[in-house]
Amino acid sequence: MTIRAATPADWPAIWPFLRDIVAAGDTYTWPRDISEADARDMWLKQPPGRTVVAVDADGTVLGTAETHPNQGGPGSHIANAGFMVDPRRARRGVGRALGEHVIAQARTDGYRAIQYNAVVATNHRAVALWKSLGFETVGTVPEGFLHAELGYVDLLVMYRRL
Repeated sequence: MTIRAATPADWPAIWPFLRDIVAAGDTYTWPRDISEADARDMWLKQPPGRTVVAVDADGTVLGTAETHPNQGGPGSHIANAGFMVDPRRARRGVGRALGEHVIAQARTDGYRAIQYNAVVATNHRAVALWKSLGFETVGTVPEGFLHAELGYVDLLVMYRRL
């Protein structure tokens, strides 16, 4: 697996699984019916943000991640990130590889920490992954997410110093 900067040419491979993940309504706080144009604008970041893809040996996009400052101005020293792994390619270490890449890149880019503002508490695989990569839960937003099947569930704020 290789992780490289995403290009606009990667979007046709990203969009189908990004659309399906968002539409499922169990992990992402985006509108479930987001348009392709809006999703592309939100995912393919402009500097200082970055978007990367994880690809296999034949160039198939396995997953993607984006990073950007969590806040502007005096809060811009903390990174934020989002991750999407094609469900057909799950459980192959793609999420962990993207997470490790984002941590290393954020450190290189001069961020002091990474904060995830909205980790759905029932997304147990993601919570376990972030904890294994050194993130801690620093806050909980009670019933902050309307899960498509479970109703209102908590959102976790997870944080890691770099």
